[in-house]
Amino acid sequence: MKFFKENSNIFNLLSSAISEGIIVVNREQFIVATNNSANEMFGYSNGALIGKPLNTLIPQKFHHNHGGHFAGFMQKSNKRQMGQGRDLFGMRKNGEEFPVEAGLNPFEVDGVTYVMALVIDITQRKHQERQISDLNSQLEAKIELRTKELNDIVLELRGEVNLRKEAESKAKMALKKERELNELKTKFLSLVSHEFKTPLSSILTSATLISKYQLSDQQPKRDKHLDTIKNKVKYLDTILTDFLSVERLESGKVNYKFTTFPLSKLVNEVIYDANMLLKTGQNIRYPDNIDDVIIDFDEKILELILSNLIHNAIKYSPEYSPIDIQVEHNKKMVTLKVIDQGMGIPKEEQKYIFNRYFRAENALLTQGTGIGLNIVKGHLENLGGSIEFTSEENKGSTFNIQLPLLHNLN
Repeated sequence: MKFFKENSNIFNLLSSAISEGIIVVNREQFIVATNNSANEMFGYSNGALIGKPLNTLIPQKFHHNHGGHFAGFMQKSNKRQMGQGRDLFGMRKNGEEFPVEAGLNPFEVDGVTYVMALVIDITQRKHQERQISDLNSQLEAKIELRTKELNDIVLELRGEVNLRKEAESKAKMALKKERELNELKTKFLSLVSHEFKTPLSSILTSATLISKYQLSDQQPKRDKHLDTIKNKVKYLDTILTDFLSVERLESGKVNYKFTTFPLSKLVNEVIYDANMLLKTGQNIRYPDNIDDVIIDFDEKILELILSNLIHNAIKYSPEYSPIDIQVEHNKKMVTLKVIDQGMGIPKEEQKYIFNRYFRAENALLTQGTGIGLNIVKGHLENLGGSIEFTSEENKGSTFNIQLPLLHNLN
């Protein structure tokens, strides 16, 4: 301290030009010198701090830590920034705390160690930092709000896009269905025109010729034309029944009536009627061992199903070929098989065979509407049954229908 008293003018001269506060302390942490900037910063008159402990300029709440920090610094005695990683505060004479930065620099004079602290009042900087921090927080809040609003808008737009896609998809589906319906209508009108025109022409021709056979010995010719008329009327009745079934299936207006009956009774009736349609040399082989099979089903619908399959077998099989009817059953199910040796279904067209109005390429010249199998499948699915088939072109087809022995409709 003696050195600084003797050379105070030199110290003041050297430090007065420095705007930062300079405070010099000895090893005992007593202040031995200050410059004008330090005096003004802490609110003391010139020389008022000399001889006071350094803690005079440090807030009370930091006193207990400061001694340890200072001792550690003196042991290392290297030049460094004070309070690295920590906020430092000074205390003015009036008790006001304020933020500071302090750079520490140890030095020796006449073998005595001192520490010079270069102190900067950073109140304005901290205020600006707080302002920047507040602005950043406000900006982050605004960004978060705008981001949320943008996300909400994006979600809303996605919803609108999805709704638009859904509407477009529905419109496309509706257009597709309308086109399909128009195609079906066109096919229907074409089928009705063709399928009705041919048998009606035959009926008209036979009715006209009957009137010419008036002699008693011409009865066989009259019977022949009467059989033609009966067959054609039955064929037209079958077509009308099929069209009516399509309409009822489409509208869901089918009312099924379940009764318990022997399967043999129904099979006998269907085969008896089908015998009228057989080509030359064709015969239907009756199934064995079905007298004890009792079924609980809609009898009229099962007659329609079995008749359709047997009539197809007759129609698409050549003369002098057999048609087999086989029956298998257990306690829950009964399986009916209709097996022919006819033209078969081309492999590439088999996946379309249950589509309404579809007719395979090799069957286009044979009379038919292409709705029979579609009707059969529709009724079976409604009644808990199923239909499947195997077929090979020019070798024949086997159609299997499975029926529950007892119905179980909700």
